[in-house]
Amino acid sequence: MKEGFLIGAGVVAAGLVLQLSVGRVVWNTFAWPVNGFVLVGFFALIAIVSLLGRRFYVCQFIGSNRAAIPALVYAVVLTIVMGLVRQDGSGSWFSDMLSFWPFVLVYVYIALILGLVIIRRSLRFRWRRDIPFMLNHLGLFLAMTTATLGNADMQRLKMVTTVDEPEWRALASGGAIVEMPIVIELKRFIMETYDDGSPRRFASDVQILTKSGKRIQTTVDVNKPVKVDGWKIYQYGYDTQMGAMSQISILELVNDPWLPLVYLGIYMMLSGAVFMFVLGERRKRV
Repeated sequence: MKEGFLIGAGVVAAGLVLQLSVGRVVWNTFAWPVNGFVLVGFFALIAIVSLLGRRFYVCQFIGSNRAAIPALVYAVVLTIVMGLVRQDGSGSWFSDMLSFWPFVLVYVYIALILGLVIIRRSLRFRWRRDIPFMLNHLGLFLAMTTATLGNADMQRLKMVTTVDEPEWRALASGGAIVEMPIVIELKRFIMETYDDGSPRRFASDVQILTKSGKRIQTTVDVNKPVKVDGWKIYQYGYDTQMGAMSQISILELVNDPWLPLVYLGIYMMLSGAVFMFVLGERRKRV
């Protein structure tokens, strides 16, 4: 177990060196196809470490519980810090943990351990015994890797729409104008208020024209996004000075092409939990 904590400390130290030398993780540099090459390279790394495990103790050790438990301790501590410190990217290391090298490398290290454990178990696979294990571990591995690498390809844009004016341009976080594959026209802004005049609900009746020429009449509500051609459209804001008479509505458009793979990993873990329960009940009856 001591070796596991030492290796984990080395991973954190390597992350601190990178943080001090090159700055935070710039996820945009990992956008497709770079993240695809990184994923293939990571698979190759797992395979190489697995093969070297027969010759080198450290490679064999990384794929064991003695390495996994300390790695999880480091991950839990960093995740707690993430939960306690406001993530607003204000400039401090802990205010942007997703771009903090030690945090990223610790989770990469955990994914490496997972990959090695999966390979080791698959070499002596038994259907009845190992299906829950493989579903849980493969699902966690898939969710972790695709959520991390997919972060570079996720687009989160803002679109300011005006009543009866078609709009196809959106703004990225840096202020760049992005031409969208869909056109949105605001038909009516809706606001419902409490007795004291504070907003209870606000939404937008819109018409959406897709690239294929399909016209969609729908309502975009808070926390009820509309899904069109891979984009999720959220109600984001409005002209607060005009209130219920607002002639503009601000929509947020989110596209995450890796999200289906993340969901697949989550569903695999849920399936693994169900298999564990079913097989456990059968063993009790026997």
